[in-house]
Parts: sequence; structure tokens; C-alpha cells
Amino acid sequence: MKVYTKTGDKGTSQLFNGERRSKDDAVFQALGAVDECNAFIGLACEFVDEKNADVAEQLGNIMSRMFDVGASVATPQESSSAAKLKRSSFNVVHVETLEKAIDAMDAELPPLKTFILPSGGKCAAHLHVARTLARRAERHIVPLVREGHVDANVGKFVNRLSDYLFMAARYMAMKQGHQERAWEKFVEPEAAAKSE
Repeated sequence: MKVYTKTGDKGTSQLFNGERRSKDDAVFQALGAVDECNAFIGLACEFVDEKNADVAEQLGNIMSRMFDVGASVATPQESSSAAKLKRSSFNVVHVETLEKAIDAMDAELPPLKTFILPSGGKCAAHLHVARTLARRAERHIVPLVREGHVDANVGKFVNRLSDYLFMAARYMAMKQGHQERAWEKFVEPEAAAKSE
């Protein structure tokens, strides 16, 4: 089977239910954002060391779940058969799995007392970028959920994913011995001189 099919040469692509839509349709915008996020999670995973194999395993599982997110997004609820919807349904257990992982990392991390900048070593910094991409994917998925095209559990998962990636970034910075960089409020030069 060839990689290229030429079926999209006229600017359309096929959903899981067989329906063809323009490549700039809202569904494909969401699918593209999910794909971008997933690719960056894969990149971040490459910087997880052997001592933190549990995080690598979590990220690997998340990448598979992101394919499930894509399948759900690509199967609009209003125009897909019951069989297709069943195959692409998204279980709330995946949301709960992320929450458990978040809580476990949070229990080990020092309390957050200020905003932090994307930092903490290569793995952590890549996870921060993945977090921003998860937020972008969420912004594309929210309208589809609101309009009844996509299962609400998909929206919950992507929302929780950005929280997970933030915690994972902090966790990996700590585990790999890197310092997180704190946000510093800008101080007017004149005010700084007066305080001296």
C-alpha cells in the first residue's frame, strides 16, 4: 500500500465514518492540533532517562490515547453509525488515569509558590511545549464537544492532559536534578534605585 493516495489532491480528506470534508474543516483543525501535541510528547519522551521509566511508560500510554482522541474526533456523533461510534468511543477511565498520575507526582513535588518559566532541563522544557500544544488542541476540541460532535470525555482528557504535562515537566526537572526558573516581576529602574 502506497503512502500517497492522491485522494486529497483537491483539498479534501476522509473521516473515520467515510465522510469527506475540506482539509481546513474544524474537525481537521482539531485532528492536526492533536497530532502536533502527540508528536511533541514523543519528542519529550526521548529525553526521559532510564531512572524514570514510569514516566516514559505514562507518556507512551498517553500517545496511544491521543490516537484514540483522534479517532473520536474523526467520528462525528451526528453523522456516524452506531458501530463506528462504538469503535471510537472514549472511556472516562483515561481521564481518571491522568488524575491519579498527577496526584502521585504532586505528592512528591515541593509546593509551587510562584509562576515558573518553561525550564528545568531538556525533558522538562519539551514537556512544557507539549503542554502548550495540548492547550491548543483543547481550544479546537471544545467547540466540537459543545456542538455535540465529539464525546465530552475527549474534552475532559485533553484538558487534564495539559495539567499532567505541567506536573510531569516539574517532576522530571526535580528527578533529573535541574533547577526550575521562577518568574520575576519587572521592576521599574527608578523604583529599583529608590529601594536601594
